[in-house]
Amino acid sequence: MAEKDFLIDLSQIDFTKVIATIEDIRKVNPQRFEMEQLTAIVHVDKSIWSCVGYKDVTDQEFWVRGHMPGLPLMPGVVMLEAIAQLCSYVTQAHDLLGAEMVGFGGLEEVRFRDPVLPGDRLILMCRLDKVRRGRMIVCRFQGVVKDRVVIEGVLKGIPIPIEALQKLKARLANAD
Repeated sequence: MAEKDFLIDLSQIDFTKVIATIEDIRKVNPQRFEMEQLTAIVHVDKSIWSCVGYKDVTDQEFWVRGHMPGLPLMPGVVMLEAIAQLCSYVTQAHDLLGAEMVGFGGLEEVRFRDPVLPGDRLILMCRLDKVRRGRMIVCRFQGVVKDRVVIEGVLKGIPIPIEALQKLKARLANAD
């Protein structure tokens, strides 16, 4: 796939100019430890609500030892988690959904095009196509390694009712 088919013209992005480090991402996204799938954010365009970040994939990832022994391939679900965290970052950092937390609402048109291996930099990009405050976000996304799209599709994000989930958890704990 040619660069002209990328959601965002990556030749215009300065990858040395990090606008959000992992510490900044943690202020917005709740994932920690093995579940943190972003290394940095390098671009946000508020005029079209697009975002570019990346994940530096190392041989220390939690999945390397078992997926697949001798040929570690980044699992598709982990790539999708990285995309979700990018979409969540731009949504939450700018309070677009009006929710305390964003969760997966669905995926459409997802295609895995090439493998991602330890040593790769997985460049992630998204563009919010629809924002229904309090209801849903719809983001088109791509993941790129070097000059090739390795994953693409559409993600839907929904508000997570944290308070209601905490009450349910407490009620279930008391029922034991």
